[in-house]
Amino acid sequence: MPAAQLPVPPAELGRPLREVTFVVVDLETTGSRAADSEITEIGAVKIRGGEVLAELATLVRPDAPIPPFISVLTGITDAMVATAPRIDAALPTFLEFAHGSVLVAHNAPFDLGFLREACIRCGHPVPDWEHLDTLRIARQVLGRDETPNHKLASLARLFPADAGPCHRALADARATVAVLHGLFERLGGFGVTTLEELHGFSRKVSPARRRKRHLADDLPTGPGVYIFRDSSDRPLYVGTSRSVRARVRSYFTAGEPRQRMAAMVASAERVDAISCAHALEAQVREVRLIAEHKPPYNRRSRNPERAVYLKITDEPYPRLSRVRAARDDGTYLGPFPSMAVADLAAAAIHEAIPLRQCATRLSPRRPTAACALVELGRCGAPCDGRESPQEYARHVAAAVTAITADPQVVVDAARVRIATLAAEQRYEDAAVVRDRLLAFLHASQRLQRLAALTGVAEMTAAAPTDEGGWDIAV
Repeated sequence: MPAAQLPVPPAELGRPLREVTFVVVDLETTGSRAADSEITEIGAVKIRGGEVLAELATLVRPDAPIPPFISVLTGITDAMVATAPRIDAALPTFLEFAHGSVLVAHNAPFDLGFLREACIRCGHPVPDWEHLDTLRIARQVLGRDETPNHKLASLARLFPADAGPCHRALADARATVAVLHGLFERLGGFGVTTLEELHGFSRKVSPARRRKRHLADDLPTGPGVYIFRDSSDRPLYVGTSRSVRARVRSYFTAGEPRQRMAAMVASAERVDAISCAHALEAQVREVRLIAEHKPPYNRRSRNPERAVYLKITDEPYPRLSRVRAARDDGTYLGPFPSMAVADLAAAAIHEAIPLRQCATRLSPRRPTAACALVELGRCGAPCDGRESPQEYARHVAAAVTAITADPQVVVDAARVRIATLAAEQRYEDAAVVRDRLLAFLHASQRLQRLAALTGVAEMTAAAPTDEGGWDIAV
């Protein structure tokens, strides 16, 4: 962003964007929640006036092992971080690097949440960072005619970066720099040339939206579920919060940047609330209400009947079959959000284990002709009798183990295939194999976690509250 492109405003109007020092930061972590996950990598780029002043990149050794699906997603393994500094050594370096600068991140609440949590854990004062969120700015500046969504990868294609994001901290921070500069150019068309004007621009709220704040006045202050309704009493949106009144009020402020939520608020005429004993009860009620009413502005949990599972069929030569519901009659993998994702996971299993892929019901007493997969070494030909039911059962047992206990056989096969394709410079094909493995790992991890919980006939769970008490669910 050349400095000459921006006019020079009077000094009293604020700090010109070209004179502000920004530190664009990206983190890789072991999970999505700062409270129970850790930072594994920090990447930061210091810029001013469109020029890069310095860069910082460091791996961070977490206390707990890195989950396998995170390693597959980021490429960061336990071996890579074995000699890396712990967060109490890496954090002061970043704090010094960012001191006096305005922080920038894509989906800033995520990165700032982890940084604040790290400061608390390490005994550092939590800085009151002035910050910008490129995701929030992009949602206000860019329409669907320019980009299908506002993910970093999509924006990096719109504002071409030297290298696209790849779930590594420094590379993603560099991509965010390109996006930030592209957004600055767009903001010039809105007359935004100073940091103060940019803060004001990102807080814009229409008067009509602000006038509806009274809808939150009589709502409870504790945990619960809230339901926005239109003039005909139709549920528009169902949500949950630990403080219902405060959360609903945020929909009428700049704290809610999503455009679809602005459209929802414009149609809303009433907000109902159901008080709950604690957050867990609220979350359960929310899922049930969304499934019952299918509110148009909810995207998640609206159609649980559309979930897809992979089932190992019950027949002499079992295979993977897509089904719509999981029952207590065999081994299932899922749920998947779509058939396409289920097919990715099935392909990962077939890459490692020679389960048959034909849909015909086979019988040991009635051989049929083998298909081309036999010649490719992808199937042992139970159809024409080359594998007995007992020999084929070994493959079924391996698939059950991979789904319900240890996915290593699928991970190993995918890694070998990815390495082979990468050596042949077939990077797009390698990315397809990676996506298949991720689909399988996400589903198997969720299945194993849920199976352990649902297998308990009666459970009492307790979680400490911020007030020093306990939330208890039976």
